[in-house]
Amino acid sequence: MSFESLREQARKLKLQTLTVYFAARDPDMPVLVRLLAVMVAAYALSPIDLIPDFIPVLGYLDDLIIIPLGLALIIRFTPAKVIESARLKAAQSVEKPVSYAAAIFCILVWLAVGYFCARWVYVLYNN
Repeated sequence: MSFESLREQARKLKLQTLTVYFAARDPDMPVLVRLLAVMVAAYALSPIDLIPDFIPVLGYLDDLIIIPLGLALIIRFTPAKVIESARLKAAQSVEKPVSYAAAIFCILVWLAVGYFCARWVYVLYNN
């Protein structure tokens, strides 16, 4: 598997994830499918896995199976008009330009906030 192939697979997974995100926000989305979307997103973002990531091969294998399977199930059970609308929104979202300057600014703001919070805690407990 080449680097370009992996890059293309990652792009497709990102597009599917965005599609599910926009579909879950649609009011025409069935409640049970929306619940499944929330569960898959929570599992994907949760630091707690069924099999811990430090276990060689098996640790990442559950992520490579559960998340794409969950995304496929959500797309399968979502009404066609909701999926089409969500795909259009996801495609538009992917094409939007990325502002690295804004990202750097946000990171610097968070670092400054973290610094001042740490300094406040240090002064609070050392007096």
